Amino acid sequence: MGDYHVHLHPHTPRPDSPPPGVYPKGHVDAYVDRALSRGATEVGFTEHMHRFVDLEHVAAGFWNTGESADLSERSRRYYYDELNLRLDRYTEAVLGARDRGLPVLLGLEVDFLPGRMEKILDILASYPFDYLIGSVHWIGSWAVDHDGMTDEFERRGVRRSYEDYFRLVADLAESGIVQVLAHPDVVKKFGHRCEEEPVDLYRRVVDAARRGGVAFEVSSAGLRYEAMEPYPAPTLLRMCHEAGVPITLASDAHYPDQAADRFRTLVRYARAAGYRSRLRFDTGGGQELVPLPDPDDDGDWPRRTVREPSGG
Repeated sequence: MGDYHVHLHPHTPRPDSPPPGVYPKGHVDAYVDRALSRGATEVGFTEHMHRFVDLEHVAAGFWNTGESADLSERSRRYYYDELNLRLDRYTEAVLGARDRGLPVLLGLEVDFLPGRMEKILDILASYPFDYLIGSVHWIGSWAVDHDGMTDEFERRGVRRSYEDYFRLVADLAESGIVQVLAHPDVVKKFGHRCEEEPVDLYRRVVDAARRGGVAFEVSSAGLRYEAMEPYPAPTLLRMCHEAGVPITLASDAHYPDQAADRFRTLVRYARAAGYRSRLRFDTGGGQELVPLPDPDDDGDWPRRTVREPSGG
């Protein structure tokens, strides 16, 4: 199984975290080893697009919407606080690990910034990504999943916040610019819920995903936050299955100890929604549906792959 959403640099560094843009000996290996110990068989690294200085000239300023000067300033500061990675160093770190025999894929988490995607994709086309996952992190100038901007839920109201968020997710799903929708209902991250489950908004996104040929990511990250459930919600995941939308598995790890986090729980969750297969990516962009293992059958669950020391 692949953990297809993993980051090599956290938003909040720990004492043992390397400086942004530095990939010390054993760093990639630590993620891979932890993922393999939990049943994953490969790791897809998908660093945040907005963190790369290579894209600043086409991405910066998206927060200047005229809607809220306060939100614009907070997003501007957030963006520049995290603008500290380089695409060449990142790709070299992952491809170097692959050359040493590690089961890794090169991906990227692409922020959906309407009106800027064509120029962004032109830059990304110069790099040998195996796949791209897409995310909605910003609704105009609002970083919807940033813990320093949750007051906007109160100002907008939860239902409108969900409407604004899912409108963008649907546009991203139908755009065809990515292969996977990352954490597709991350709007619930901090526990904000509509009074009634927004099935109408789910339907719009599922239909868009089916038309756009994009997969949904099933992620354990929501279990680490106030949402207290994986992404996407059970109802949304069942709707995806009924519509024939494929899935990938993900941890959204930002530290090595989060790689393949609670993957047995995650696979049970996907199987409860009806899934018996998941999407697998190959180097070079190929993809295929492969069986989803039974997490309660140790004979079916992937065994840890024993790696020889690589020296890197």
